[in-house]
Amino acid sequence: MIVVIFVISLLIALSLPYLTKSRQQATAIVCSSNVKQLMAAFIGYETENRTFPYGFRDSASPPPEGYPGNIAFDRTGWWWFNYFFKYSYLSKDKKATLWCPSRRIRNDKLDHVLHGNYGVNQSICKSSSGLKSKEEFIGKPSGLSAILRPAETILIVDSGYSIITWWHAADYPPFPLNNIFIEDTAYLPGLQINSSRKFWEGQQGDAIQGRHPGKQVNVGFTDGHIGTVKSDGLLVEKTENNYRNLSPLWRPK
Repeated sequence: MIVVIFVISLLIALSLPYLTKSRQQATAIVCSSNVKQLMAAFIGYETENRTFPYGFRDSASPPPEGYPGNIAFDRTGWWWFNYFFKYSYLSKDKKATLWCPSRRIRNDKLDHVLHGNYGVNQSICKSSSGLKSKEEFIGKPSGLSAILRPAETILIVDSGYSIITWWHAADYPPFPLNNIFIEDTAYLPGLQINSSRKFWEGQQGDAIQGRHPGKQVNVGFTDGHIGTVKSDGLLVEKTENNYRNLSPLWRPK
């Protein structure tokens, strides 16, 4: 009996890593499906409006679903996904599409759709307002016709915040990022440089360990196709004269 129990325990111990890996792969597939549905909404919106939605837009009037996030540290206004509900690209019963099933946020204060799910590239889906130091991400959002290499340009990606910029993926961004403003703690899950960045409590595991096997992230490109790539493959590295991996990956040409 003891031998049988020992053998069973040994088999369970040996199989646990495979079960964990299978579970991670399954959630990665669900995440990829979410990104695919969101990309269909982006393309539908752009086709109708000739422009992608704002990443964030100030508004005194809340969206029909109410302000998302936590008003203590999230800006109040319309976020990119609110436009999808307005135009019925995503119905209200599909809000689960906005949540990454592999998110690893461990802070009840950050248990909102803006945190640890999907972020839009703010070089395309710009904000209507913001700090002067980030003026390149402020203005009107781009349309598909203005993006010369859409198959190579990020539109949406697994992210620590609902909007993300190439600064968050750069080893030496042009302006220092800190954890004072929650927007500045946007990140690509599993990016190696995240280990030296400052985050809010509960974000560290998601940022440093990543979400999917092999520290991969799901990416939706502006032409509509979906890809799965290593997080470090999206790193923007400072060179002597400029940045490598910046255009057209993050900043469209």
